[in-house]
Amino acid sequence: MGTLLRWPRWTSATFMATLAATLALVTGASVALANGSAYSTRTSASAVAAAAAGDTTSGIAPALPCAGVASQDLAAAVPGVPFEITSATELAASANTLGNWAACDVKGVIAPQIHFEIKLPQTGWQADYLQVGCGGLCGSTSVNSAPASAGCVPLTSGAFAVASSDEGHYQGGGLFSTDPTLRADFGYKSDHLLAQAAKAIIKVYYGRSAAHSYFDGCSQGGHQALTEAQRYPTDFDGIIAGAPANNFTALNTFSHAWTAQSVYLRGGPATITNADLADLHKAVLKGCDAPADGILADPLSCTWDPAAIRCADGQTSTSADYCLTGDQVTTLRRIYAGPTDENGRLLYPGYQLRGSELNWAGIITPATATGNSGDISFVRETLRYQIFDSPQPTLTYKDVQFTAAYYKKVMALGEGMYDATDPDVTAFRKAGGKLILWHGLGDQHIPAVGTMAYYQAVQKAMGGAGATSAFARLFLLPGVAHCGGGQGPNTFDALTAMTDWVTKGQAPDSLTTRSVDSGGSTTATRPVYPFPYVAKNTTGGPDEDASSYTPVKSTAEAGLKLTWLGSFRSGYETVGTWVKGHWVVTKGKA
Repeated sequence: MGTLLRWPRWTSATFMATLAATLALVTGASVALANGSAYSTRTSASAVAAAAAGDTTSGIAPALPCAGVASQDLAAAVPGVPFEITSATELAASANTLGNWAACDVKGVIAPQIHFEIKLPQTGWQADYLQVGCGGLCGSTSVNSAPASAGCVPLTSGAFAVASSDEGHYQGGGLFSTDPTLRADFGYKSDHLLAQAAKAIIKVYYGRSAAHSYFDGCSQGGHQALTEAQRYPTDFDGIIAGAPANNFTALNTFSHAWTAQSVYLRGGPATITNADLADLHKAVLKGCDAPADGILADPLSCTWDPAAIRCADGQTSTSADYCLTGDQVTTLRRIYAGPTDENGRLLYPGYQLRGSELNWAGIITPATATGNSGDISFVRETLRYQIFDSPQPTLTYKDVQFTAAYYKKVMALGEGMYDATDPDVTAFRKAGGKLILWHGLGDQHIPAVGTMAYYQAVQKAMGGAGATSAFARLFLLPGVAHCGGGQGPNTFDALTAMTDWVTKGQAPDSLTTRSVDSGGSTTATRPVYPFPYVAKNTTGGPDEDASSYTPVKSTAEAGLKLTWLGSFRSGYETVGTWVKGHWVVTKGKA
């Protein structure tokens, strides 16, 4: 799938200059810059040895001055990926939000309009490349954000060249999806194109290729991560996918519309607002027999029924004696159950877990009964511009029908264009790829159950739990909200764990998460173990100390079974075709 792109006409001078530069990179000779000066591309043996030994002080020095990068003609560097560098400027260490290292900040465009940025360390580079994802519907580069890499010393010291893109558009909403090319760039193409362009720039700047490449993203970034593992298995050696929106179509249609229709029962005012959440959360913790720290390590095992605190006839709910109306019980039961069709089959393989209530504010619940929730906005953009073959500008969350027929209609285009649900990642494993999945159990945007279900599907497709854990592991963070925040320890360093796995063969048996106060001090630590194991305080030590915990297998997680109308499979083989530059749906046309 794709559109035909015409290359610009080359002059003989341009061809010879490009050929000379290419030969120089191979031989280690000098490259003649556009301004007439020359710069050696040869990397010293000592620098390479220092990088291999983990020396973060010397590293690999650039082979070009930063200004020289902008003058390079890289049109032929990556066949099939037409891109241009628009600027290359020196960034002082004090101005670099990624860490205290000076960088060559390169910006550019991949045709037709994928804007990207890459920060190239001027000192300390250890021949590593990190590509980071974005959030929401993207629309801006996120080069300063690496969600699962907090406190990673190699990142803060300049060991990685770091890049990101806007996924092909500069709009925060979904309007861009009315253009088939931009739709495909967002859906699956942009990160693959960026990986190729960024690696070419790295090779020019340092005179050698990156030794290892990594991807780190959360939410939409997690979706990007899994898209890479499934569609382009050789782009990255290690991939970190946090709270992935990989089941994009069903999530943004059925999951969000279900919670919206549940909160706004019968289209009326909200039955649950932000003001209810603190008292509701207390009731849930009590009903789930939560430990003293109030963090549910295994919320999937809790089946507390909201009807347990239904108000008696004539009873008025107060903070001291909180109770629920009949409509509120209905709302909560629906939220905890997830979206189902007329036969009780899930339309999205997940649902909100008990214990996540404090994180619902502004997303699932509005500030006032007549206000709007975030779910309403998410559904609107998807329905109007992204999942049908023509814009539907009047649709709202109220128009979503929870039936098998409507599910088929919605998924016809979306699962092939946007979704990354193929559990067969044989090619990624064969290429030596490593995958760390992680998800907060208190996620208010993307239910963590969906990621558990996907991981189970990967296990089934890849030969079982043991075979899967050799290259892919899932970590679930208790109390943590969407991509961070929440009530549980939410700061951790997955990037170091990933680099150790890729370069040393050391698979992560646990990740240590931390709670950090406003002053940057660690107030609590807790281990998280690979699915389906949870951390339990078996020693009687302090709850805030990671050493108090040991891994215990979760019966609920290990035994998770969902009746889902969809399936985890490769869905992008036959949904449509490009005809004269336009995407034409060939099945389930809306």
